[in-house]
Amino acid sequence: MNINEIRKTICSTLCADVDVVERGEGLLFVSTPFSFSDGDAYSIYLKSLPTGGFRITDMGGTLMHLSYENDTDKFREGMRGKVFNQILSEMNLGEDDGEFYIDTAADALGSGLFRFGQAITRLHDLTFLNRVRVESTFYEDLRENLRNHVDAERIHEGYIVPGVANARDYPVDYFIEGGNMPLYLFGVPNRDKARLATIILQHLIAAGRDFNSMVVFQNASDVPSRDLSRLMNAANDMIASLDASDDFERKLLRRVK
Repeated sequence: MNINEIRKTICSTLCADVDVVERGEGLLFVSTPFSFSDGDAYSIYLKSLPTGGFRITDMGGTLMHLSYENDTDKFREGMRGKVFNQILSEMNLGEDDGEFYIDTAADALGSGLFRFGQAITRLHDLTFLNRVRVESTFYEDLRENLRNHVDAERIHEGYIVPGVANARDYPVDYFIEGGNMPLYLFGVPNRDKARLATIILQHLIAAGRDFNSMVVFQNASDVPSRDLSRLMNAANDMIASLDASDDFERKLLRRVK
């Protein structure tokens, strides 16, 4: 392999995919191969700094783009908030009222642009975290949804049902007061939790307890059909995902009003 030729090919290809366009008022737009999943290019601009060097900025374009399909306020909460702040810290990324930027010396502009593109990519990955809902964020969202519809004092998390043998081995995710019978609600982000919820419900039924039950899935289609069928036989109500917000509200309020 001829390393010099490979280096020349890579450099010429990268240079061909990058362009700089003047936008007025001392602002330069940098066209790069970086783009969001829908094909929209990253917003990358250059501003001269009074002290020398450049500010690489998105002029607020990243959050505006992400806001089209996401509640960007959630990026600053819970697990997402921790990841968000970690990205800012690790990439040395500044933020000013929704505008992300990196200040860099003129002779480090190339590496600064690559770092800025990487930072925007990592911020965009928060939408993936939002969609797939790793377990921690799924439970955060479930807790928030419950509190949006039911007063906090009526919600008991990690509830141990009294009068049941080995009760501490069969905890309920949420006991919600208010209905003609107790409502026991379970969040199910995966197959293992589907199986555990089934075991707990069957144990409570065998103990002769009177209650209503609801299961909220992260994504019911991800649970194997046999596990799903067993859980369906044990539970009263099921919600296929937290995205089915209208069904969640209707079934929840029917049980606790």
